[in-house]
Order: sequence, then structure tokens, then C-alpha cells
Amino acid sequence: MGKQLILVSHGPFCDALKASTEMIMGPQESIRTVSLLPSEGLEDFRHKFLATIEGLEDIVVFADLMGGSPCNVLSRLLMEGHQFDLYAGMNMPMVIAFINANLLGEAIDLKSFASENIHHINALICHRGDD
Repeated sequence: MGKQLILVSHGPFCDALKASTEMIMGPQESIRTVSLLPSEGLEDFRHKFLATIEGLEDIVVFADLMGGSPCNVLSRLLMEGHQFDLYAGMNMPMVIAFINANLLGEAIDLKSFASENIHHINALICHRGDD
């Protein structure tokens, strides 16, 4: 069993990101989601997350927003001694890179990969037109 990826977010963003990624990459058994719903408090989210990771090893977590409630709750869990890698600012290229690296058993710098895959298309089109 490879690394396990948990996507966390405000509302259903993490569920939609997983579903969109699966449109491209197919079903992903190693990806789970935990969303903070408007009707829930931080303790509810904490309990959902802990229930989701129970029995899992080698966990990587992508959060939607640095400084947001889901990321802050998980940061506190890290400070309490829980073991997982936490990244904030998740995007689809990150998720796809995680899947590919996991399939190939390779290490990847997820932060660099995510930022390198953000492009201003207008600038690319204009630059290409100059050639």
C-alpha cells in the first residue's frame, strides 16, 4: 500500500477536486476527503479527520487554504504529535502529481510541482505569437 492522500477543505471543494481528478486519472482508492461543512464546528471536523485517518500510515494531506480552519485544525494535530505531511493551497496538478509519483514509487517536490503548473495563458499565447 502506497501513500494515502487526504484532501481537506471548506465545504465540498475537496470532494469536487477528487471527482474531477478521477475524470482524468480514474478511480483513486488512496484518496479520501474530509470537508468542513457550514453546519459543523472545528471539533466536528477534527473528529471526522481522525476517523478518516484511523489505521492509515504514510499520510499526505492537502488543504485548500493556508490559515483556514481545516489547515489550522490539522496544524494543531501536528503540534500534538500526529504524523502526516500537510500542504496548503491544493490544486489539481498537485493531486495528479501525487497519484503519478505514488504509482511509480518516486519522490516528488509537491510544492514546486504545484507552483510550476500555474500559468498565465494570455502571456503564453502572446509570447508564442511573437515567434
